[in-house]
Amino acid sequence: MKQPIFTGSCTALVTPFTEEYAVDYPALRRLLDFQLENGTDAVVACGTTGEAAAMSYEERMRVIETVVRHVDGRIPVIAGTGSNNTGNAIAMSRDAVLAGADALLVVTPFYNKATQTGLVRHYTAVADAADRPVILYHVPSRTGVKCTAGTYAELAKHPNIVGVKEAGGDLALVQKTRELCPEDFSIWSGNDDETAPMMLFGGRGVISVAANIVPGAMHRLTEACLRGDFTAAGKMQLKLRKLCEALFWEVNPIPVKTALAMMGRCQEIFRLPMCEMEPENRERLKAVLAEYELI
Repeated sequence: MKQPIFTGSCTALVTPFTEEYAVDYPALRRLLDFQLENGTDAVVACGTTGEAAAMSYEERMRVIETVVRHVDGRIPVIAGTGSNNTGNAIAMSRDAVLAGADALLVVTPFYNKATQTGLVRHYTAVADAADRPVILYHVPSRTGVKCTAGTYAELAKHPNIVGVKEAGGDLALVQKTRELCPEDFSIWSGNDDETAPMMLFGGRGVISVAANIVPGAMHRLTEACLRGDFTAAGKMQLKLRKLCEALFWEVNPIPVKTALAMMGRCQEIFRLPMCEMEPENRERLKAVLAEYELI
């Protein structure tokens, strides 16, 4: 029986940068402290929200190692190790294991647009090579690749593949996945605004962008779902609606990093091709943060 890597709220961490175009490690440690102090159940290092695609291989490994050391076993650390090159995904996964990651988050291979058979072979090769639990990451709006519930069912047979971060925005797919896959194949929401609905269908929690700025609120939302209080969870989800929407007015992680900068938690520095928010959206975001008493 596979055990879930975590239940509850997992933060997809922002990676703070400095003017020297380097990782701001002191700020990274402060962001981790903020998460740990507010009940976050796990963290992802070097995922989409962490701008990993714009980081060097060496930077990614050092960030993962830094997060592992600072967290020091208090919560699980999940490393983003996906690539559209299966060999690179295998190498990153193995190195993330050596860096101490508790699990791996592996996005569907983008641009290549693999068939469902290709997806099964890709993930099987990664899972065979890496001695850690693997979480599939389905985000077709980013990758141009869609998984089917049948593909999940096939991959769920692998002992190292433990579940999926589902960010496809398709609740019918979630329901079919739950029907076809064994109970120990975990589903985590990859969209903050779908957390409660997905957990109603048996999801284990969320891998969250919003938790970068409201970790306590996201933890409480998932906690309510896990205890079966979906009336309370629904109210919490609705209360967070405007904030979750604002964090996707522009491409993630532009709004959430901008929000963290406004909160004084990191600098507003991005790696190209990411760039600062449009002035109008920035002012709108500032107003929403003020409404939620975050600034």
